[in-house]
Amino acid sequence: MSSDLRPFSYVVLALVGDGGAGAHDILDMIRRGGRVYWSTSPSQVYAEPKRLAALGYLTSTREPGRTHDRTVYRLTPRGRDALKEWLRSPSSFPRIQHEASVRLLAGDLIEDSEIVGSLDGLRAEIAEISALVDEMEAARSAFPHRERYLRLEHSLAHRLLQAHLDWIDEVERELGVPDRPEARSGM
Repeated sequence: MSSDLRPFSYVVLALVGDGGAGAHDILDMIRRGGRVYWSTSPSQVYAEPKRLAALGYLTSTREPGRTHDRTVYRLTPRGRDALKEWLRSPSSFPRIQHEASVRLLAGDLIEDSEIVGSLDGLRAEIAEISALVDEMEAARSAFPHRERYLRLEHSLAHRLLQAHLDWIDEVERELGVPDRPEARSGM
């Protein structure tokens, strides 16, 4: 694999795919369902396609947008070859930055109720992300060349989100927080 490509480079190449995409499109895909798998700043989403174009992995063209011209990126043969090489290489376990887990790890420093309170916002965020994955799932037929892959991606997203809900339930039970049926939300 190329030394000038980073893990996020492959995310961008995969999202550009054969259909092409603008930086705003890439950001939208990550914000909707992709943030289950990858988290990054908007500035990185806008910078990486430019960097990949400068390195010859993408081309860019200006095309009319809704309000002004936008830059659309497409894979070059070099970009397609790099992506194919990466796709064929063995996958590793995902790199996870799990803030909630680290909070639990240091839970002995504060009261159990405070730890549980710090996890309260997760349920709402999980519901929001789940709704976005549902939207992406409903739109997958617009991408017939990727439809079955998207179905499998969305299945994983829902499983990961449900696993987090189950984990929050377990933490609440273990730390002695009263059962709150109104907070339970299966997907």
